[in-house]
Order: sequence, then structure tokens, then C-alpha cells
Amino acid sequence: MDDSSQGKPPTFWQMLHSILAAAFGVQSGKNRARDFTHGKASYFIVMGVMFTLVFILVLVGLVQLAMHLTGR
Repeated sequence: MDDSSQGKPPTFWQMLHSILAAAFGVQSGKNRARDFTHGKASYFIVMGVMFTLVFILVLVGLVQLAMHLTGR
């Protein structure tokens, strides 16, 4: 996010930002390069799986709410 973190591993918030940007397909080249050079793949995999599970649970919850509100 800022240039002062060059050479350091990405912070939790930077990794979360990268996961969200990757999910929507809008990751910047600068952040992608930072992630690949300084980040640990295992952290991104774990956060990506957690994001996917939360995303699925939110979608299921929204469908359940819509079904409840329509009386089905």
C-alpha cells in the first residue's frame, strides 16, 4: 500500500486487501509483485480459503433470508 514497507512481509490488512482485490480481479501489479516477492503463499492460501467460506456463508444466509421474506 505504501512504499515504506519495501522488503517487509505484507501486513494482515495488506494481505486482506490483496485477497479482496484478487477476488474481484482488480489487483494492481505493484501489490501483486509485493505479494509474490515478500508474502508467504501459505498465509494467502489460508486467508483465501477463509474468505471463500465466509463469502459462501453470506450468500447462503442472503438466500435463506430472501426465501423467508417471500414466505417459501
